[in-house]
Amino acid sequence: MPELPAVRVAAVQAEPVWLDLDGSVDKTVALIEQAAAGGARLVAFPELFIPGYPWWAWLDAPAWGMQFVAKYHENSLVVGSAHAKRIQQAAADNRIHVIAGVSERDAGSLYIGQMLIDDAGELLAARRKLKPTHVERTIFGEGDGSDIAVHDTNIGRLGGLCCWEHVQPLSKYAMYSQNEQIHVAAWPGFHLYRNMAYALGPEANLAASQVYALEGGCFVLAASSMISEAGIKLFCDKPDHEALLGSGGGFARIFGPDGRPLAEPLPEDQEGILYADLDMGDISRAKSAADPSGHYARPDVLRLVFNRRPAPRVFEPGSHAVTRTASGDGTSLFMLMPDLKADMEVAE
Repeated sequence: MPELPAVRVAAVQAEPVWLDLDGSVDKTVALIEQAAAGGARLVAFPELFIPGYPWWAWLDAPAWGMQFVAKYHENSLVVGSAHAKRIQQAAADNRIHVIAGVSERDAGSLYIGQMLIDDAGELLAARRKLKPTHVERTIFGEGDGSDIAVHDTNIGRLGGLCCWEHVQPLSKYAMYSQNEQIHVAAWPGFHLYRNMAYALGPEANLAASQVYALEGGCFVLAASSMISEAGIKLFCDKPDHEALLGSGGGFARIFGPDGRPLAEPLPEDQEGILYADLDMGDISRAKSAADPSGHYARPDVLRLVFNRRPAPRVFEPGSHAVTRTASGDGTSLFMLMPDLKADMEVAE
């Protein structure tokens, strides 16, 4: 029986170019090129790497944070824009898959997004975080069921989630059920509220990534941002803010489907890329013991109801509205949401 080919992957640990779309894309492209030069066929980026995580939301009242909002909005990325296409071109030029963490701008709203790009530069999906966490809800909108998806690629079945989507048991199970093989866990960095909120620290959240690998029987690339003193000065205007935000916080990791760490970590204040060579046969070995959405399940006792349909904000009765998809396949709204068709027929 032939051996399955190994897949070299890369997880980024780096500081964003804060509130700077041009600089963020420049740095993203440079890291794509660096990962490809290191032999990687997939590179994973942290949550909101473009244009950086909005740390001000955790430091003071929303009114104080409004000073950052306009600049953050203008420096967020529009899917399909020249900035987005430049990242896609870098993926194609370097023959590498990319999962980029972005603040996605769609008209007047922002979303915590991940662009999944294949090694030909094609956009597989522009997913959005299903539920922003805590104060993130003052800045970002929500995704929908179409954002909980796994995609076929020539290196395996690929998916991603952001930050505390990894403590949502049902969202995770929906991903596991799609036979995910390589998962990107995008994190913003672990330097906030040091010694104040254990749940926000590295130990608890690294455990979430590790458990995802074990439960899902998949490889997990946990990419992580960090912050320097210069970054702290940007967001903090008094010592109390600096004490809340802290520095460092880079905790990138790569885990195997048995939960085993596969790469030597970097110091938390050091930028770099972690690499690992994935033996895809490890997945079948792990799942032969426990496949929670397969032979290890008890659907007669517990089952998940999963509405994976898009939820557009506007539809026109009698029209075939195109849904929000990366492929733009023209699927009609009524085909995806037949309940709306029935509702409209009653209304008419």
